[in-house]
Amino acid sequence: MLCSVCTAPVCTNAQVGCHAVSLNNLFDRIIQHSAKMHRVSNDLHQQFELHVLPSRNQVGRGGHICHTSTIMTPNGKENAQRMAREGLTQVILQLLMAWTDPLMNLHHSSTNVSVDMSSMVGELRRGVQRLAEKMHTLGLLTDPDSSVVSPEALMTSHPVPWRLMNLYDILYCFRRDSNKVHNYLRILKCRIVPEHGC
Repeated sequence: MLCSVCTAPVCTNAQVGCHAVSLNNLFDRIIQHSAKMHRVSNDLHQQFELHVLPSRNQVGRGGHICHTSTIMTPNGKENAQRMAREGLTQVILQLLMAWTDPLMNLHHSSTNVSVDMSSMVGELRRGVQRLAEKMHTLGLLTDPDSSVVSPEALMTSHPVPWRLMNLYDILYCFRRDSNKVHNYLRILKCRIVPEHGC
């Protein structure tokens, strides 16, 4: 479970009795959790396409406009690999923060699955924040707080308010963004701890 990652202490070298999770272990837990989140989002999107769209005489359509479209995400693996560690960490956190309100709102009017997704996003965000703190402690990142944009700033920057999106677009965009988060985390791990299975 990622909750152990969220509460794992960020220890300095001088702290007595502090049992720190290794950076590699922290990355592995977070990446496993992001993979699970993407699987759930993909399954939910597929179920919606299989069971809801046909009953509405609709087919999957292109032209999705996501509320996260203003977040400057790297296009392709090579561009993500060239991004500074701080920039890539910021993009991951921005994507996760941008989904807090839409999923919380969705779970008030939908299934337990959306509650699970909302919880997964929150846990993953806290885990990535803990990871950024640990990387900062180890001198691998500059001040983690300087690279984090507040949710309020994100909300004012979105040209497409998520409240105007239909359920299909929300599911499509969440699946897309959860895949980005998972891939960016794997790239970040390979850049920070390349000796561990990259």
